[in-house]
Amino acid sequence: MKNQFRNIKWTNTLFLSGTLLTALVATPIYIAKVGLSLPQFVLFIFFLVATGLSITLGYHRLFSHLTFKAKWPVKAFVLLFGAAAFEGSAIAWSADHRRHHKFVDHDDDPYDISKGLFYAHIGWLLFRTGPDTPLTWVRDLQKDRLAYLQHKYYIPIAVFMAFALPTLIGWIMGGATAALGAFLMAGVTRIVVVHHMTFCINSLCHWIGERPYSTNCTARDSFLMAICTFGEGYHNFHHKFQSDYRNGIRGWHFDPTKWTIWLLAKVGLAADLRRVPEEKILQAKIAEKEKQLLKKVAPAELPESMRQSIATAKAQVESAISRWSIAIAAYREAKSRRSEISRDELHSIKDAAKDARQQFIRFRQEWLAVYRHAILAA
Repeated sequence: MKNQFRNIKWTNTLFLSGTLLTALVATPIYIAKVGLSLPQFVLFIFFLVATGLSITLGYHRLFSHLTFKAKWPVKAFVLLFGAAAFEGSAIAWSADHRRHHKFVDHDDDPYDISKGLFYAHIGWLLFRTGPDTPLTWVRDLQKDRLAYLQHKYYIPIAVFMAFALPTLIGWIMGGATAALGAFLMAGVTRIVVVHHMTFCINSLCHWIGERPYSTNCTARDSFLMAICTFGEGYHNFHHKFQSDYRNGIRGWHFDPTKWTIWLLAKVGLAADLRRVPEEKILQAKIAEKEKQLLKKVAPAELPESMRQSIATAKAQVESAISRWSIAIAAYREAKSRRSEISRDELHSIKDAAKDARQQFIRFRQEWLAVYRHAILAA
């Protein structure tokens, strides 16, 4: 028992349990006795979105993975409201997260899902199982002046942004009673919601959904989890292609973090948005599909004619991928020197890239059909 108490991170435990208890008890009592005005609700939503996006867009995609570059107003905003999420400084948070990607599902992973859903969700914050992640993981971020200042003065910034600012706004809106409501709703309750939204990325996003890009780790893609986490639910894609500023790569994928980064780029506040080429994404899906098919039947178990059919279909797919990659590279190069090439030539190169993509998709479907037929025959 002594050893168990020695392992408890008391500061984290008291803060997380205290805010949760306040949100579950004090906030409902306030709403029942005083009510919830529209301005208070709007303030709650604003702080929820501002702090949630500051974690997903700022701490995660900007600082941890460097998926895009941001102008100083964006950095200042996500560092201020990121502190209000009470999840540590951007530097410390990013150190943990980079370590998570390096050692995902192993002992050195700070929130290792193999130790259980509770541990990955919140247990790693409550119990000390090893030393804190050294800041050598984020030497680059320590050179960022704004990130360094936030790290150095994290506690006063966090207290002011998370509690004092919403309380002050509430006071201005309606005096002491409104200030208490703002403190409870936009302060404490909002912190609890953002905490567990973020914690779900470490836990349920490694538990619920599919793994279309890689089964080498537990990260999964889930539309439901994307709704709960500002778009972070397409987690299998993210772990396979962590340098991409998107998590949901399709237009219908719910990823408000991606949309916000795109809008920031359109107004000149973000630049150099990194995207993994589509052919690489599809190659990963094909490789994973083949891996899953090979688990069901080994090529050696198939008749020679079927092995030849599979080999032929696979060669067609690889040829189409090669042609597609070359066509896309040619299109990008032509687009970059648009002044030196006619519009008709540019459209011709673009059409060639489209044709190559369509051929790739057709051959991929044929390859999968051949493989499925072989499995059924076996």
